[in-house]
Amino acid sequence: MSALTKADLAEYLFSTLGLNKREAKELVEYFFEEIRTALEKGESVKLSGFGNFNLRDKNQRPGRNPKTGEEIPITARRVVTFRAGHKLKSRVENYVGSQGKDGKEDGHA
Repeated sequence: MSALTKADLAEYLFSTLGLNKREAKELVEYFFEEIRTALEKGESVKLSGFGNFNLRDKNQRPGRNPKTGEEIPITARRVVTFRAGHKLKSRVENYVGSQGKDGKEDGHA
């Protein structure tokens, strides 16, 4: 399984929209910077048809050092969560459903 990178997104914008490479890279950077800025301000980010990024405060809880077994506190912290929207979930389910158990499309060996 491969991963989609910011460079891949910039390349896609370059080849599809006709932006030059610098503009495409800047557009991708601006997009993610806006998401980061909103989350830093404590705002949710809602991308219609894709999903929502939210902040969640986690309380302090007990943890354990796996090597020594010693109990140590895990400090309270704020985390970013992502919840996929219905359209994204549906597309992923349809794509996975079209794949065989070996990861290839049904009907292909």
